[in-house]
Amino acid sequence: MTASIASSDRPATGPLLVVAGLLLGGMAWFLPVNLKSFSPALLQAAGQGTPSVAAFGRQWVEAEKIGPATLAREAARAVGDPGAAGLEAALQTLSASQPEMVAWGGWDPLLAPIVKLHTAEAPGTSTPVLTFFITDEAREPLRASLAGSRSQGVQTLLKTRNIEATGRFVPAKQPGGQPLDAVILLSALLYQGEHFSPELQRAVRTLAEAAVAHRALEGLEPFYIDLLSLGQRLDWIQLCELLQHTHSVEAMADLAQLLRVTPDQLPVIYSAALMADSTDDVARYLVRFGQGGLGDLRLALTKGQGAVRQLAKRQVPINHSPVPAPGLVAELGLLHPWLMIGIKYLAYLLGAFFIFRGLDCWLILPAAISGLPRMRSGVLALLFAGLVIVATEPFLLTAAPHSDYQLKITLPLLANTASPAHPASTPHPAMNTSTIVSIGVFAFLQVCTYIICLLKLNDIARQPVSPQLKLRLTENEDNLFDSGLYIGMMGTAAALVLQVIGVIDSNLLAAYSSNLFGLVCVAFVKIRHVRGFKRKLILEAQASVPAAPFES
Repeated sequence: MTASIASSDRPATGPLLVVAGLLLGGMAWFLPVNLKSFSPALLQAAGQGTPSVAAFGRQWVEAEKIGPATLAREAARAVGDPGAAGLEAALQTLSASQPEMVAWGGWDPLLAPIVKLHTAEAPGTSTPVLTFFITDEAREPLRASLAGSRSQGVQTLLKTRNIEATGRFVPAKQPGGQPLDAVILLSALLYQGEHFSPELQRAVRTLAEAAVAHRALEGLEPFYIDLLSLGQRLDWIQLCELLQHTHSVEAMADLAQLLRVTPDQLPVIYSAALMADSTDDVARYLVRFGQGGLGDLRLALTKGQGAVRQLAKRQVPINHSPVPAPGLVAELGLLHPWLMIGIKYLAYLLGAFFIFRGLDCWLILPAAISGLPRMRSGVLALLFAGLVIVATEPFLLTAAPHSDYQLKITLPLLANTASPAHPASTPHPAMNTSTIVSIGVFAFLQVCTYIICLLKLNDIARQPVSPQLKLRLTENEDNLFDSGLYIGMMGTAAALVLQVIGVIDSNLLAAYSSNLFGLVCVAFVKIRHVRGFKRKLILEAQASVPAAPFES
């Protein structure tokens, strides 16, 4: 009789809640927003309608700036931009019309004293600017020209030539001091032409004033070292355009470091810095994420200028898991990222709640029977939603990797400024696909075990027998209620074996998560449900015992 009532009164809303929960979970999965990563769908939407690398290079051609256009052409080739051929043709036409300016990267009136000396011998390709500044014949007219400048900043920089307390440089006025003299004149010429960004210009002047006041080059010398590195790799116009997009001495140091350790990536890094309109953001991104960040930056370059700007601004790696998303949803993710993340996590939580509540009503808890053990849908939903969020956020639990671009080079002598060998990459843990799948399988097994245990408790509660017998039946199922531990240990052992033989990637998190889920499952079953159910049966059994007669 009890079983028939239970079957007939079972709520019809259970399956509907499960379906609604699955739909909510699917909708949340399709939202291309993540807490600590950037979705390719958002990258595509950000770059839609913005200039590609080749189109960006054509803008430099139209501005008659051969140097930046040359690097943009190389970057376009590196990322496979189909417009690279058109950019090459336009660049060749411009170079043929101004062959004497190719070595300098374009025309600048400030170069007049030096260009006259090298017009006949200037090479037909982009040439590092310090190549022209290093000779005495070039420095003398340049020094005379700058000596008449009315800029206080230029005069302060020129005064640093008299400082003899240096660290890594030979003093400018001593034999062997030509490199320092050339860098000082280069920095003064950049200052005179207002080729530093306003923030960088103020910082350089402050450092120069401190160096002159203390008659020591200690604070200014790192800036000169970094400018030397850039001047050995960039022509005049390339250097000027880059420094106009650099807003701090620290960013300039990071960029110089990147070009020392990855000289072959100069076109990509340079083009990304100019397209993002911020050397600071691009340098910080690459120093933080290393080679992986460089790969993400190359991917952003294939999408357009908007994609590069968004990636540099967000300072998060790209989540390469393919999640398709409609264009409108991707645009909302760009405009309101935090709102969309909140909606996504809320949808996961509500979806899990509806699923567990539906299973509770559908399989476990008939409406006509009260007092039976049941799932706590809210607690389970919170735990399961947290697991799903971790599984869909591959960088959420990943420790900050040691970037292979963070190595700083100490230069005891100027002669050691040559590019060092590329440092070895340090591996770091990551939430790869096999780890996520393993964790998902172990969690699913424990959820199934949990539901089976609750079904058994409900089955015992429906038996038309005395409370004492129900208590003995419950004690007889102790092994079933402990099965979560057994499954957890077997999952850990199986994962370790599979990792040893190479079937899945080696990751202890995947293995020991099985034990963790088993402990949580057994704790919920035995402490929350079995203990309460036994207490109820004990009280019922005690109440059914007739009271002893009172004896006077």
